[in-house]
Amino acid sequence: MPRPIEALIHTAALAHNLGRARSQAPNARVWAVVKANAYGHGIERAFEGLRAADGFALLDLDEAQRLRALDWRGPILLLEGVFEPRDLELCSRLKLWHTVHCEQQIDWLAMHKTHEPHRVFLKLNSGMNRLGFPPAAFRAAYARLEALPQVDEIGLMTHFSDADAMRQGVDGIAHQLAAFESAADGLAGERTIANSAATLRHATRTAGDWVRAGIMVYGGVPDFPEHDAAHWDLRPAMTLRSKVIGVQQLQPGDTVGYGSAYRAEQATRVGIVACGYADGYPRHAPTGTPVLVDGQRTRTLGRVSMDMLAVDLTALPASGFGSEATLWGEGPVVGGNGSRLPIDEVARSAGTIGYELMCAIATRVPVRSA
Repeated sequence: MPRPIEALIHTAALAHNLGRARSQAPNARVWAVVKANAYGHGIERAFEGLRAADGFALLDLDEAQRLRALDWRGPILLLEGVFEPRDLELCSRLKLWHTVHCEQQIDWLAMHKTHEPHRVFLKLNSGMNRLGFPPAAFRAAYARLEALPQVDEIGLMTHFSDADAMRQGVDGIAHQLAAFESAADGLAGERTIANSAATLRHATRTAGDWVRAGIMVYGGVPDFPEHDAAHWDLRPAMTLRSKVIGVQQLQPGDTVGYGSAYRAEQATRVGIVACGYADGYPRHAPTGTPVLVDGQRTRTLGRVSMDMLAVDLTALPASGFGSEATLWGEGPVVGGNGSRLPIDEVARSAGTIGYELMCAIATRVPVRSA
């Protein structure tokens, strides 16, 4: 039989979370962000739960082609725009919208031969300081695009760096929102400025014409631990689960795993789970990282190894060989109620974020829709 580890993608949860984006910004259209292979969920699997989106936003032309192959005929937006002039040919053929964030991309458009003008979003660097035109150059860039026959409609966009929290003790979006409103004042075009955090926390100020729902549609919480998934009514779209494949009984002083990183202070029953860092589980997750065994919360012990990790079964006498281990996501029903381990809790314990765990699932892990 195959190794017992698997990842489940919950189509109904994706649809539910997309609906939450709509309810937060009822007068805006919703981009479902499916970059990084739909945050590790798989574009083809995620599409079934996200097909009610108004458009899809991503980075790679390959991913755009995969969406078109699924018979999606609606808008697709390249969030970083094109990377070389010939990319514009595929944009024309696939009818892709694309971001323009630098002068070089405008130069390429000016040289591009096309029968159908392109739909673009001009990006403002409002303070994130990654991509985009500075405020002083924004209107000139808009004027250049407006003069090109290769360009049809021009939208306006920016990206918030601190929509999930405060910034230096004050409102996290205030300085960027003011910069955008000043730079875009009087310019025609649809606006898209809200990411997941802004959609959840600041929708009345940032919804614009389009919101970009990324981590929230996968059940991740951008402002965890201030708020959790239950607060925002988000459901996990991915479950990583495996089974206990071995049980060891430790006496006081015994250790488990590489480096003897965990030493038992009392008699401890240990379960060995078929999951390790080669599966995408974070190697740096310390002792105490939460895990569910048969739907009951317990903790990891010692170092995570390539193919296995250890969990504490001392308080779970009914669990043992063959028990289900939920590394994150939806656990089994216990006592008539479902069990759940939010990915954000696991990520925080490991010193990272849920985004990284979603995207890190290894290719050797079987993935299926649930």
